[in-house]
Parts: sequence; structure tokens; C-alpha cells
Amino acid sequence: MDTPKPHQATTAQELAEHDANAQAYAEDAPNSAIDDALARILGNPPAAECPIMVLLVDDQAIIAEAVRQALADETSVDFHYCASPEEAVRCAEETRATVILQDLVMPGTDGLTLVRQYRQKPATRDIPIIVLSTKEEPLVKSAAFAAGANDYLVKLPDRIELIARIRYHSRSYLNLLQRDEAYQALRQSQQQLLATNLELQRLTHSDGLTGLSNRRYLDQYLAAEWRRGTRDKTALGFLMIDVDNFKAYNDTYGHVAGDEVLKRVAHTVESCLGRSPDLAARFGGEEFAVVLPGTSSGGLRLLAEKIRLAIEGLAIPHAGSAAGVVTISIGAANIVPSATEPVTTLIEAADVGLYRAKRDGKNQVSVSG
Repeated sequence: MDTPKPHQATTAQELAEHDANAQAYAEDAPNSAIDDALARILGNPPAAECPIMVLLVDDQAIIAEAVRQALADETSVDFHYCASPEEAVRCAEETRATVILQDLVMPGTDGLTLVRQYRQKPATRDIPIIVLSTKEEPLVKSAAFAAGANDYLVKLPDRIELIARIRYHSRSYLNLLQRDEAYQALRQSQQQLLATNLELQRLTHSDGLTGLSNRRYLDQYLAAEWRRGTRDKTALGFLMIDVDNFKAYNDTYGHVAGDEVLKRVAHTVESCLGRSPDLAARFGGEEFAVVLPGTSSGGLRLLAEKIRLAIEGLAIPHAGSAAGVVTISIGAANIVPSATEPVTTLIEAADVGLYRAKRDGKNQVSVSG
């Protein structure tokens, strides 16, 4: 058998490496297609079409010249050289390198220390690093990868291999940046959608005139608190509030002024509430309601009187009122919910109290039960 010539052996080795690289690129093809689609969505060119910035950090000018010549015919590859290890991290940030070729043995600061420094900086922590060494030593390789290197080459590598590795790592890095940008865009879109949904929910649940919860949300909230009270055996309080002689106010001062009164009454009622579970709502027309979970009968009356006095204290002139100002009447009820009774039991009890308050002269509180 003939002994293979040296150049034939080298050619066979190159073919084997080419086949291995081709297989790796084939396996990466689906991910590349996804990344390219993301780039198009963001209005960016695919990573393969983006310019590559190579930063070589090596104290030997002869190595820098050799790398520069190897990359000279690559129009999409820009080359930058840094001879000082003290300037390496700054150069990587300023040049916005897409791959760093880092020499292991340098004066002052060794290459592994620089690799760790790159990984500690937010601007450089994800940039691929190809470590260059003069020896093929497993222990040195292990230390380089442990420090954060992405690849390891014995210098000077073959030109074709060097360019292939530079392109591969740069493309991976640019794809990472585009995925991060896409993720940030998605997060921003999600936040905007959430804010829009919250605003729509607020509008759906709010009364258009007063800004309080509307009747629909009041019914939902009251039903939920009724179920909670049934489960926990805790009292549920309810206030039914009616603006006294409101029709006469509209007839005297007009409906626009009447709307302003309802807004001021609504704001005052809500401002009297001191707990987050308490809910003020517009019941309908000039009537308002307040849901008060876990409130005692004494606390219920005190709050009702506080609201009544606050409205009277607004001193809104009302010629058709005995007090000369806008007043309210309040019916209050406090019940421990039961599974055998409907939630309307509470509303009806408060309504009975409101009827008594109106019958007995208005501008007062009447508690049922």
C-alpha cells in the first residue's frame, strides 16, 4: 500500500472537517430560519447579512498582521486590533465587537483574566470569545471554557477555519441580540396590552358620570362578598344612599347642575371610605350604594353618619330642601350571609331603612336589622 503524501492527508482532514461543519450548519438551519423571521419582523437584516466586527487582543503585532491579511478579502468583516490588555474591555465596548479573538498569554494581565472581565461587564458578557493559544493542551482548554470562552484555537489557524468560526460565532451573537430585542418588543407589547385591558375593564366597571363603580360591577362584587361571608360566617354591611329632593333640584337649577351635584356626592362618599374592600357604586339615578365587608353594626352606623355629615358639609345650595343645602338619606343593613338566602335580602333590608329615613324627615340614617 502506498504511503499517503502529506498534502493528501491534509486534504482528507479538511474534507472531514468540512463535512462536520456542514452537518452542524444543517442542524442549526431551523433556528436560523426562526431568527431570520424575527429580524424581518423587527425591520432588521438577518444576522448573516449584518456586518461582523472582529476584535483581536494580542500583544504580538505579527499575529495581528496575519489575522488582518486572513480577513482582508472578507468585505462584511471589519477588523480591530488591541495590543494592550488594559484597554481590551473598553475596546470591545467601543467597537461593539461581535466576536473577540483573545490571546491567552499577554504581559501584565493574562488572557483568562480578561475573559472573566468580559463576562462581568453587561456590554460584553454575551460576546463570543475565541481563545488563541500556542499549544493544544486539554487542561488549558478546560480552564479557558471554565472562564467563559466559547471556542479555542491554536494560532495561527487555517484561514478557512478561522473565517468559518468567526462567522458562526458572530451570527450566533447577532441572533441573540435580535432575540433579546424581539423579547423586549414582546414584553412592551404585552405591557401595553395589559394597560389597555385594565383601562377597558375600568371603563366597563365604571359609571360614566361619577367615575364610581357601576351597577353591573356592584352586583358582581356584592355577590362575591355574599359568598365570602357565607363561607367565613362574617357580616356584610350595605348602605343605600339617596339624594334628597333631587328632582326639585334639577327643576330649579337644571340637569347640568344636577350632574355636578351627583359627581360631588359620589366623590365625597368614596373619600369617606377607609378600607380597600369597601366599595362605593352608583346604584341608579340619584341613588348610591356602599358595600362594607366585615363591618359591625356600630361601625356601619358611624360610617353612614360620617357620609351624611360630609354631604351636608358641602353646603351646596338647594332652595327646595328644608336644610337649604343638598342632603342625603341613608338606609343601612348588616347581615351575616347565608346560603339559604339570596343576596337581594341585604339590598332589600337597606332599602327598607332608606324608606324609613325618607318617611321620617330625610337627611338622616336608618339602620335595619
